[in-house]
Amino acid sequence: MYSIIDIESNGAGYRKECIIDVAIYRYDGQKIIDQFISLVNPESDITPFVQKLTSITPKMVKTAPKFHEIARRIIEITQNTTLVGHNIDFDYRMLRQSFSRLGYDFKINTLDTIPLAKKLIPDEVSYSLGKLVKSLGIPLTNHHRAEGDARATLELFRLLISKDTENEIIQKQHEETNSKSYINKIKQLTQDLPNEKGFVYFQNEAGKIIFSDHVQDINKFSKKVFNSKSKKWEIIQNDVEQINFELTGTDVIAKLILNSKNIKKREVFPYGLYFRNNKYIVEKNKLNKAEKPILKFRSFTQGTKAVQFISLKEEYNDVDVFMKKIDFRKRNELWLGQGRKLGEKMFLIIENGKVISYGFYELFTQIQTLNKLSKLKIDLPLSSTDLNNELQLALLRGDFETLPLPK
Repeated sequence: MYSIIDIESNGAGYRKECIIDVAIYRYDGQKIIDQFISLVNPESDITPFVQKLTSITPKMVKTAPKFHEIARRIIEITQNTTLVGHNIDFDYRMLRQSFSRLGYDFKINTLDTIPLAKKLIPDEVSYSLGKLVKSLGIPLTNHHRAEGDARATLELFRLLISKDTENEIIQKQHEETNSKSYINKIKQLTQDLPNEKGFVYFQNEAGKIIFSDHVQDINKFSKKVFNSKSKKWEIIQNDVEQINFELTGTDVIAKLILNSKNIKKREVFPYGLYFRNNKYIVEKNKLNKAEKPILKFRSFTQGTKAVQFISLKEEYNDVDVFMKKIDFRKRNELWLGQGRKLGEKMFLIIENGKVISYGFYELFTQIQTLNKLSKLKIDLPLSSTDLNNELQLALLRGDFETLPLPK
């Protein structure tokens, strides 16, 4: 039993996409026995590129059901089937992340028609759906719409099944999938990890944390661990059975969480911002050890971006004005900024130029009083790592709204 699927997304950034069009045909190898086709309200913008490609406009999806309203139907029509698609990894990822937003772990066996077509119909000029089905004489109407592409994929799959007279290809793919257990393990454990900063926790079968760290890209770091040939990672590779994570968002938030957990993480800032000959420059700090940098950076690129930002503000040509702008010594303020995820804000409580606590709140929460903040705040230990550089960079970028401390 198969579920032939095609999905169109709104074109947002990787892992932030939302479904705008879905078509699923439940197929028993002979005929279609059920189908589900629907536009979906993404509750977010559709990029101009996608609108032009699919002809789906915001007006068309405004009254369409939201994903949570069709989720049960998708589960029903795909239940006890193998999910089939042309580049199925995309469609499967879209389903998994859409269900994940609802707190549901959607899992199903998948089959991709691209590798099957390459094995059964070799020497084609292109294996893109549009060009492949045209070459094979399979009709394709409404290309880049879910219904048309899913129906063309079904006809392609029907052809592939008929050409595979002895089931050798599907059987071989099944055997290959099972034989590549380590590759499957990597894929399963990492496929839903975000490409964002945060803490990553590798756990064994019993749930015990066998490795944890704060990393700049959770997905990229986890795959790097699995692909490493170093003996240092061998035990982790063999024993890990699940990977969990905690997003930290900005560098400021990451530093605050590290401090609150009393985790000492050595950081290197090899580049610095200097003011010479009436202009700001970025260079390696060790070139002039006698001169203290105004700001420090993890990379030369981070430094040049800061200089570009400074150059937009004419008043910063006066270095004293600039220094005063990023100086927060003796300040007693409440800082409000971006949280770890969409819809969340963070606050910092600064007393006498020191961050004494921080916390997070949802956008709809009102926090006008210190009494309200006290219920949400996380106090920092007195031994906290110096945060000055991160906070100065945040002030420069305008990451925070600064307010007097409420009473």
